[in-house]
Amino acid sequence: MSMVLFASVVRVRDGLPLSASTDYEQDKGLQETKKHLKGLSKKLSQFPDRCSLRSGLYNINFTSSLGVGYMMVCTENYPNVLAFSFLDELQREFIVTYDTKRINSALRPFSFIEFDNFIRKTKQRYNSPRSLSTKINLADMQTEIKLRPPYQLSAEDIGSINGFSQHKQSKYKGIAPNQMLEAVTLSGIIACILSVLCGALNLLRGVHAIESVLQNEDEDFNYVIAFFLGTAACLYQCYLFIYFSVWRNIKSFLAFAMICLCNMYLYELRNMWQILFHVTVGAFITLQIHLRRPQGKAPDYNV
Repeated sequence: MSMVLFASVVRVRDGLPLSASTDYEQDKGLQETKKHLKGLSKKLSQFPDRCSLRSGLYNINFTSSLGVGYMMVCTENYPNVLAFSFLDELQREFIVTYDTKRINSALRPFSFIEFDNFIRKTKQRYNSPRSLSTKINLADMQTEIKLRPPYQLSAEDIGSINGFSQHKQSKYKGIAPNQMLEAVTLSGIIACILSVLCGALNLLRGVHAIESVLQNEDEDFNYVIAFFLGTAACLYQCYLFIYFSVWRNIKSFLAFAMICLCNMYLYELRNMWQILFHVTVGAFITLQIHLRRPQGKAPDYNV
C-alpha cells in the first residue's frame, strides 16, 4: 500500500528539527531511510529547493523555502504529485503560522511541537486519497512538476550521511542544477522577436556590405565586421533571454553595449531613426532578461 510514513520540518541553516510526525514504524529499512533523512536535513542548503532520493523501498522527498525545509518519507510507489502536494500544504501552513524571527531564534529541537498535530492530520488525509479535499489543486502541482521536476539525488550527493566525510566543495553551491527561468511574458516574447528582426537586418546588410567590398576595393571592410557583430549580439541576447546562464545580466549588458558600439560605427550608413530602433530594441530585451529571473525559490505565498 502506497502511503506517507514520516514527515518533518527543519531549519535549513543547521538542520534543527522544528516539528515532526510521530513514528510508530519499526521496519529496519524505514529506520535506515530516516537516518538518510536526518543526514540530508543538515545539508539542505547545499541542494536545490526540490529534491527526491530513492532509499531501498522508500522515497525521501523535500522542499525548502524561506530558510525552512519540509521533508517526508513515503513508499516507493507513492505518486510524486501527491508527495509534493503534501509538502506544499505543510509549507503554506507553517509560513502562515510562524514568523521568520521566531524560526531563526529557536534553540531547542521540536520547538514547534504544536505543529505536529497539523502534520498528523495532513498525513492521514494523504494516506486516504479518496478523501482528499485538495484534488482540484493537483493539476497545478502536476504541471509544476513537469515544468520543474525534482532533482534526483544519489548516494554520491549525500556524502557524509553514512559517516563518511565529504571534503569536496558542494557542486550545488550557488545556483541549483538544471536551473529554470520564470514563465515567459508577452513583453518578453515581443522583445525576443524584435531582437531576431534586428539580427536579421544586420545580417542582410552585412551580406550586402561583403558584395560592395568585393566590387569596390575602397569600401571599408570594418562595416562588414560591425554588421556581423551586431547580428551576433542580437542573437546572443535572445539566447540569454530563453536559457539560464551564469552572470546572464552582465552578459546581456555587454551584448547591449556591443549593439550600441556597432550602431555608432555604422552612423554613416544608417539614419538616426534606424539607429534609435536598434538601440531601443537592444535596451528592451536587456530589460526583459533582467526581469525574467531564475526559479531559485519556492513560492512565498505572499507572506
